[in-house]
Amino acid sequence: MGSGRSSPGHVVGQITRGTTGTNRLRRIDRWLARHPALRRAADPLVVDLGYGASGVTAFELYARLVRARRDVEVLGLEIDPARVARARGQLADVRAGVTAFPADSRVSFARGGFEVPVPGHRRPAVVRAMNVLRQYDEADVAAAWRSMASRVAPGGLVLEGTCDEVGRIATWAALDAEGRPLSLTLSLRLAGLEHPSIAAERLPKALIHRNVPGERVHDFLAALDTEWNRAAAVAPFGPVHRWRTALGGLVDSGWPVQERARWRLGEVTVPWDSVAPA
Repeated sequence: MGSGRSSPGHVVGQITRGTTGTNRLRRIDRWLARHPALRRAADPLVVDLGYGASGVTAFELYARLVRARRDVEVLGLEIDPARVARARGQLADVRAGVTAFPADSRVSFARGGFEVPVPGHRRPAVVRAMNVLRQYDEADVAAAWRSMASRVAPGGLVLEGTCDEVGRIATWAALDAEGRPLSLTLSLRLAGLEHPSIAAERLPKALIHRNVPGERVHDFLAALDTEWNRAAAVAPFGPVHRWRTALGGLVDSGWPVQERARWRLGEVTVPWDSVAPA
C-alpha cells in the first residue's frame, strides 16, 4: 500500500513495494471460499486490502469466491492513487469483455488503508491483507489488526499473511471481528517439498521473527519437520500421502491440528494459542 502514516480523515498505512503476481493468492482464496464467514455472511462483501501494482488479485478473488456465493462482492483498496487508477483501468477492460474475467464481475476499487473505508458504511464479511504487513515493524502489527478488525461485520474475519512470489508457499493468520487471532494456516506445494519449515520465511509478521528456540512457532515448525522426515518411508506413495502421514504424527504427538479435510491440499491449520509469541 502507499503513502505514509495518516492523520484523522486520511488513509492509514505506509508505502509498500506493491508486488503483484497472477495466481499468487490462489491458496488463501480457495481456503476462504469454503469458510463459514463467507458462506453465511448476511452481506458477502470481501475487501482485498493492499492489492498492489495491479488489480488482478481482486479479480481472481471474485472469480474464486463467486462459485461459493453468487452474490459476493470484492472491493480492492490501495493507498496509492496511481494504483487505484490503474486498477480501475483494468476494470474498464473487464467490463468491455476483453479479459478472461466475467464482464459483470462485482469488483470495485477505491483508495484506503487499514481504516478500511467502505461506501454506505457497510461492514465487510472478510478483509484479506496479504503481503502487506511484511514490510512493517512487528510492533505495528497489533494496531493494524485492531484497525482492520474494527471494520469487519460480526462473525467476519481478517486474514493477514504472506506468500512467496508464485504462491507455492503461503501462511496466514485468521482473526475474528474483535481482532483476536484464531489460527495459523500453512499452505504448501507438496511436490518437490524438502522440508515444511520452508514456510518460516513467509510467516505472518507477528511470527516471522519468532522462529527461534523458546518460541512456540519454532517448536511447531520443528515438530512438523520431524514428522515429515519420519514419513519419508511412505514417500513412494506420493507427497500427499506423506503429508497426511506427517500431520497424523503431529496429532499423535499432541499438536491440535485442525481441518483434517484440507490436509490433502498441503494445508495445516493450528489454533493461534499453540504458536503465539511467548
